[in-house]
Order: sequence, then C-alpha cells, then structure tokens
Amino acid sequence: MDRITAMQVFVTVVDSGSQSAAADQLDLSRPVVSRYLAELEEWAGARLLHRTTRKLSLTAAGAEMLPRCRQMLELATDMKTVVALPADAPQGLLRITVSTSFGQTHLAEAVAEYVQRYPGVTVDMLLLDRVVNLVEERIDLAIRISKELDPNLIARRLTVCRSVVCASPGYLREHGTPTQAEQLTLHNCLTHSHYGSVWLLERDSLPVNVAVKGNISANDASSLLQAALAGAGIALLPTFLAAPFIRSGQLLPLLSEYHPQEFGMFGVYASRKHMPATLRTMLDFLVERFTDEPAWDKSI
Repeated sequence: MDRITAMQVFVTVVDSGSQSAAADQLDLSRPVVSRYLAELEEWAGARLLHRTTRKLSLTAAGAEMLPRCRQMLELATDMKTVVALPADAPQGLLRITVSTSFGQTHLAEAVAEYVQRYPGVTVDMLLLDRVVNLVEERIDLAIRISKELDPNLIARRLTVCRSVVCASPGYLREHGTPTQAEQLTLHNCLTHSHYGSVWLLERDSLPVNVAVKGNISANDASSLLQAALAGAGIALLPTFLAAPFIRSGQLLPLLSEYHPQEFGMFGVYASRKHMPATLRTMLDFLVERFTDEPAWDKSI
C-alpha cells in the first residue's frame, strides 16, 4: 500500500465530507478511494470513519489519526521540495537577532523577500535590545549598530546608520526651537538608556558633545519615537526610524549645521569556516538591499 497516498485520501475524504467528493478531487474512482481507506484502517489496526448513507464522521481513532496524517503529508511535501532544490541551494534554519526598532521597520520586510527568493530557508528573528552571545544562544547572524566593533568579532558591514535631532511641531511651538547645540540643555530631551545622556554631534568636523536631560528614557528607539511624536520632547533618533515622519512633517529636523555621530551597521557571525549557504546568501542579500547609501537617507 502507498501509505502517503492512503493518508491523502483519508484527509481529503474528511475535508470534503464524502468519498465521492474526495474521488472527484483526487481524480480517483470511488472503489479506489474505498480501498485506500480500508487498507489504511487495516494498517492502523482501527476503524477511522463511521460510514452511514447520510454522512461520514470520525471515530476516536480517526480523530487521533487525522492530525498525524496532515503532519506526514506536510513532511512529505517538504522532502520533495528539498530534493528538487539544487545541491548548493540555501536551505534550513537561520537564526537572526536584531534590535526591535530595525527589525520591525526594515529587517522583517527584507527577510520576507529573502525567503521568497530562497524558499528552502526558514528564518527565526529574535528582536532583542541587548547584545547576545552568538554561540551560547545559537545565533547565526546578529545585526549590530556600532562605531567600532570588537576586533575579535567576525563581521561584514551592511550600511551606515545616521541619526537626526528632531521634535514634533507641537513641542517646538510650546517650547521654542533650539538653534545651537548648547540650547539642548534647556529642553526636555528623550534619551536612549544604552547610549546615555551625552549626545555626540559634530560641526565643521569638530566634536560638539552635549549633556542633555529629560524625563523619559528607554532602551528601545521605537518608544522614543512615539514619545517624540506625542510632543514629549526632543529626540536623537536613527534616520531609518525617523525618516517617514520627517517626510510627513510629523517630526521636524533640528540643528542642521550639526551632524550626529555616524555608526556602522554590521552583520556579525561566529566563524568564517564552513559558512553555510544560508548565512552567506543572507549577508549578500542584505548588503545588496541596504547599500552604502540607504534608501531611507535619500528620502530626507
């Protein structure tokens, strides 16, 4: 007996509600459908369906068997897909960690496009606002934003990460617009707990560091964005997050003569040896997608 086909017949009979309907869907004769059901019941050692002239219903054994048959059919489909892929095609699980803000705004969409290109790959994204140990937490790729990475890390640069000082029009109407970096000390500034309360700016290639203070801090830039949109204060936000709100006028960029410190965005991984095709192709894909001059910066 072809047990996979028998399972497909059983599932189709249950889903369609009758052997006749299942026969039509599977392009089989009614006697062949009946034979597959009988052989599956013989193999299982239990009756799977109550058969009456009016309807079919599952027995207790059939109710247990049905989800397992579905799982077996899904596994069979996966196996056929894998065999059909080229030998060097990316396949398998890829675990990626990324900050919540970048993961939600850009990486999730990129991953969706990647798995369409490589359907044999499954991606598990961990949105975490902390640095993880790649080996201990079984991470294949970490997306990190940093000025300088630990030289012991293996990394590939993906793109640049710029920031912008900005605030809502409502906040500026009520509290005024700073024109000099030093005036930030007179405002309520929304700070990121990871980067601290000193904003690193440059003017004419000279550093201008400003100690700011405010009544809201967070370890997630998306939360600071929402607070800024609500008029709570002035924020220093990554442009990948703030760009659409600057374009719409919901946030206004400030201090155009000053430039916040730039960071690099890197793909960090554990080893160069025996790099799997999933990791290699994901890195290539992200470099190609984000480019040296990212799209979000071109729009503001």
